[in-house]
Amino acid sequence: MANPNIIGISSVYGVTIGLIPGTTAATNWTALTPATNTVYKIDNITATNVTGSAATITLAVNSGTAGSGTNFRLAFQISIPPYAALIITDKSTAFYVTDSQSIVVTVGTASAIELVATYESFT
Repeated sequence: MANPNIIGISSVYGVTIGLIPGTTAATNWTALTPATNTVYKIDNITATNVTGSAATITLAVNSGTAGSGTNFRLAFQISIPPYAALIITDKSTAFYVTDSQSIVVTVGTASAIELVATYESFT
């Protein structure tokens, strides 16, 4: 089911997860891909550069699973200064991800960016 009705949910769970992309290739953030009949409301994504050099990040919502389909970028090649953080999205810009979509992260320097996301899982 691509878009379950969240009014008829039985459970809402708050979750915080992290990701450190270890490659400069596009990385499917699998932990942000909902199971069937589940919707995630992404409340916050923060990217922190943990190195002494500027590092770039691109983050996109893809229209297909596992990074397939068309990507719609929330952040595109944004340079994060050394030892600094970037709030990519917060409660005021929250969005939903269904089981037929995916979140893809691409970084310019492997292991330089640590991402943390908080979301609500509706089942």
